Amino acid sequence: MQEKVLILDFGSQFTQLIARRVRELNIYSEIFPYNSKNYNVVNYKAVILSGSPCSVTGKDVLHVDLSEIKEKTPLLAICYGAQYLANFFGGKVGNSNTREYGRAHLSYVEENNSLFKGIKKDSQVWMSHSDTIISLPKNTQRIASTNDVENAAFKFDNEDTYAIQFHPEVYHSTDGKKLLENFLVHIAKVDQSWTPDAFVETTVNKIKEQVGNDKVVLGLSGGVDSTVAAVLLDKAIGENLFCIFVDNGLLRKDEFKSVLSQYENMGLNVKGVDASARFLSALEGISDPELKRKAIGNAFIEVFDDEANKIKEVKWLAQGTIYPDVIESVSVTGGPSATIKSHHNVGGLPDYMKLKIVEPLRMIFKDEVRRVGKSLGIDATLLGRHPFPGPGLGIRILGDITKEKVEILQNVDAIFINGLRDWNLYDEVWQAGAMLLPVNSVGVMGDERTYEKVVALRAVSSTDGMTADWVDLPYKFLQEISNKIINNVKGVNRVVYDISSKPPATIEWE
Repeated sequence: MQEKVLILDFGSQFTQLIARRVRELNIYSEIFPYNSKNYNVVNYKAVILSGSPCSVTGKDVLHVDLSEIKEKTPLLAICYGAQYLANFFGGKVGNSNTREYGRAHLSYVEENNSLFKGIKKDSQVWMSHSDTIISLPKNTQRIASTNDVENAAFKFDNEDTYAIQFHPEVYHSTDGKKLLENFLVHIAKVDQSWTPDAFVETTVNKIKEQVGNDKVVLGLSGGVDSTVAAVLLDKAIGENLFCIFVDNGLLRKDEFKSVLSQYENMGLNVKGVDASARFLSALEGISDPELKRKAIGNAFIEVFDDEANKIKEVKWLAQGTIYPDVIESVSVTGGPSATIKSHHNVGGLPDYMKLKIVEPLRMIFKDEVRRVGKSLGIDATLLGRHPFPGPGLGIRILGDITKEKVEILQNVDAIFINGLRDWNLYDEVWQAGAMLLPVNSVGVMGDERTYEKVVALRAVSSTDGMTADWVDLPYKFLQEISNKIINNVKGVNRVVYDISSKPPATIEWE
């Protein structure tokens, strides 16, 4: 069986980064809320406690049952987790005189401690806390300090229980990955065997066990996620997979035809369904972003239900749901993290739909999906395609949606994306797109006054979509694209470029 690491989530904004750093070590990790009953600790080789926005000294303290973990399984407690161990095992935690947030440097490191092996004094770490550990519990020893935090890390005597005040999962902790490697590989002895090939083998076997000889219908979008999901399912169940690609009227320009053609030589059974009128009708008069997402999601389900009924004895609906979809739609498996937005393919099916759900990619990140796709032999051009939201242009048209607005944005988007390709910038960008804003601006064309639409261009760099930074595209490129859009797309007289990062903004505008 695959050796695993358990991450208990106290609601930290960095919890998902812990999972990513662990996986970068070729070790599989799973996140559960701190109070979950849905895991068995004996199935895990090590446990990590996350940080939290809460305080261990406040009324909102989050209590975790460590009776089957501490002293029995290697345990690493981060930030809130460290303060929890200190406060409830005989030490003292209180408000620090100055809130330590951001970069700090280790001023002391216990030389003979296994957790800090290969990590030297002055190594940069990332702090994010307002409480501090004033005194340590008995039977512990301090193993690291910073200039402002004396008890930056400590260890319980005679057990593999470690606690650190800083965040090794954040890139700014320069030796954070080394620390996690020390804990997981050298202390907990976790096997580094989780690779794309191993994921493919495990997932295919799991699909065979879950689905058996049943028929499965998959909503294919042409994107990386649904494509990799389709190939995994095809590898597992072959001719029992039925792929449906729906034109929801909110796709990129000419995408319906191009997506269908790209699967011609992949051996997948794909049917194209033009449901654009149905979706546009469902969206008529709706401006609220969440209501639009729900309307699009409901329409997807109705279309799939109709198409599934045409396939004799189909029992499963497959989806390309990935981890960030789940994380942003609901708290991680029910944990205390905040909901950011809903996703059309997360949250189950209505009672009237009799299909069961299979989601082979539900627990992996976007970059991991691409590595799995490469392992499956999927064409690099398809794997390198930018992510495109499930609701399509429906969440890139701010305000109500009409066929005319869709056509405007399709033309704008095509000029932008084709321009990125022409300038050899496409592969330098993780995701790009255009937004149609719900405002008109005054302009002048041919000595005449215009009052037309404003569009915003967005291009970001990212690894997994959990965080992102705007791409500093060349001014000459932006100038050329802006001119092309205004000169060729009727109804647009102003182009702006979005330079917001995530956080605080999201990648999409709705």
